[in-house]
Amino acid sequence: MPQNDPLRKAPAPSAPPLPSPPAPARPWLVVLAACAGQFLVVLDVSVMNVALPSLKADLGLSTLELQWVLNAYSIAFAGFMLLGGRAADLYGRKAMFLLGLGLFTAASAVGGIAPEGQYLIGARAAQGLGAALLAPATLTLITGAVPAGAARTRAIGTWTAVGAAGGAAGGFVGGLLVDLLSWRWVLLINVPIGVLVLAAGVLWLRESRTAAGRRLDLPGAVLVTAGLAALAYGIVQTEMAGWTAPDTLLPLLGGLALLAVFVVVESRTGEPLVPLGIFRNRAVSAANAAILLCGSSSFAMWFFMTVYAQSVLGYTPLQAGLALIPSSISVLLGSKFAPHLMPVVGARNLAVIGALLAAAGFAWQSTLTADGTFLGTILGPGVLMMAGIGLATTPLATLATSSASPGDAGLVSGLVNTSRTMGGALGLATLTTVAAAVAATAPAVPYSSYGLAPDFSYLVPGYAMAFRVSACVLVASAALMLLWLPKEPARRGA
Repeated sequence: MPQNDPLRKAPAPSAPPLPSPPAPARPWLVVLAACAGQFLVVLDVSVMNVALPSLKADLGLSTLELQWVLNAYSIAFAGFMLLGGRAADLYGRKAMFLLGLGLFTAASAVGGIAPEGQYLIGARAAQGLGAALLAPATLTLITGAVPAGAARTRAIGTWTAVGAAGGAAGGFVGGLLVDLLSWRWVLLINVPIGVLVLAAGVLWLRESRTAAGRRLDLPGAVLVTAGLAALAYGIVQTEMAGWTAPDTLLPLLGGLALLAVFVVVESRTGEPLVPLGIFRNRAVSAANAAILLCGSSSFAMWFFMTVYAQSVLGYTPLQAGLALIPSSISVLLGSKFAPHLMPVVGARNLAVIGALLAAAGFAWQSTLTADGTFLGTILGPGVLMMAGIGLATTPLATLATSSASPGDAGLVSGLVNTSRTMGGALGLATLTTVAAAVAATAPAVPYSSYGLAPDFSYLVPGYAMAFRVSACVLVASAALMLLWLPKEPARRGA
């Protein structure tokens, strides 16, 4: 047929080429920026511990107010993290990372110049909200940037190690700043570091989201946060009022009621904050339960060891921080070795081994005395405790996140962070109550070789009991893992 034949059909116009997606950032830059943000927010869970004596003297805070300087951050952090995880899925991981880090940095500046305790507690709560928006995005950014397989397992191990190191480094960083400057710099130091991490996030991170068009379940977020906060407040109140007093029972029962309403709301809403069906996945539900139990012991450990070193052994804030550096290194090593051991012994078995190793360390730590030595009451048990926690947490986080569907990646990341942080907040509230109750009835402990004042000697039996309870919790966690965790990660979308 001739080329100019009018009956010849013209070729169909070709579709315009689809725009190519933006080139992904180098995975290691994403891991670096995400881990820096994670380190910063986890650091602030424990960094205030060593500053408490100076803070109390400067602002004249009561014992209850001192606990809320710690708990306001942890409860807001854990309570809103599920909201942060879902927001990352809906509105973008990079956007939530930057928004959360900006709020955290601004609240740190306000807390650093707080003229009285109420302002400081409010700023700590705002810090926790910022951390809750940021933290779920960190793990999701990493799993999105690194392909599934050995490389992702190593990246998750790095994220776990950095998070654990943030909690572990709090004593050293806080002690250094309190000794050289003042307790205010424990918060103010976050401002320049936060600005640097913000700049890195703007330059290195790429936006991603998986559930456009849905809405946030704000009522669910308010209910779960209020319920958890009421529970923690009730537990703290037991130290002053006892378990049967109205001041204790009302917040405890109120917290349980709010959480029950949360479950009802989530089961009936079309777009829940937490689709309850996700807990039918054994890897997700069992791993989060185990992470909560491990977190309840490990976070409290830093508080008790820091206060014990200063109040009982007579260490300065800097000395207390330096004394805990070996424990910080051991949790890093445990987290980094875990990905290499998982293919050999299995993720579930390694998590069980880690929990039992940590339990042995807590049992050893429970033998502490008023005239304890660095080697016998800080170094040895501290290394054992934290190495075990590091070995346990990485396989648990891997089991949980590897079974998530892409649309729920932010939610599962938020669950992992929530379980760890809320476990820490409730564990700290419970164990400090246990320690105070035992200390109130224990006989006085003799003077120590460090020149211990008798006012602080009564603390030792309470601390010992707190460590014994933590050891039992970790043994229970190991049993739960053996009975509930699958041997291998569930298939994605299961």
